[in-house]
Amino acid sequence: MRSLQGVAWLLALQALGELLGRALGLPIPGPVIGLLLLLVALRLPSIQASVGEAANFLLSHLSLLFVPVGVGVMTHLGLLEAHGGRVVAVIVLSTWVGLGATAWTLHWLLRRQARTTPHPPADSDDEGPI
Repeated sequence: MRSLQGVAWLLALQALGELLGRALGLPIPGPVIGLLLLLVALRLPSIQASVGEAANFLLSHLSLLFVPVGVGVMTHLGLLEAHGGRVVAVIVLSTWVGLGATAWTLHWLLRRQARTTPHPPADSDDEGPI
């Protein structure tokens, strides 16, 4: 029952994100706004528990979510044959761009953390535990 409540929360927050995005004319997709709302809502323990159970249920049946994608690919093999090389190039390029952006962000955050984290004094004669 709790996992159904979690799915209901997910759908309600996505719908609310769609409504906010359209009503305010935001250039951000509704599901992204819904995810931001979910991030805020996960601070509440009751929502956190029900969404957690829904997530566990969805993850345990994740392979079923790939069936529609596989059927879609099979029904459009002509398009894949005509544009498959470009699709693969875009997938590979976007993967490398994403990895590069992640690596750069991690490098930036580690440098920032190193500047703000206090270091032990360097004049200590202590050579560590014996």
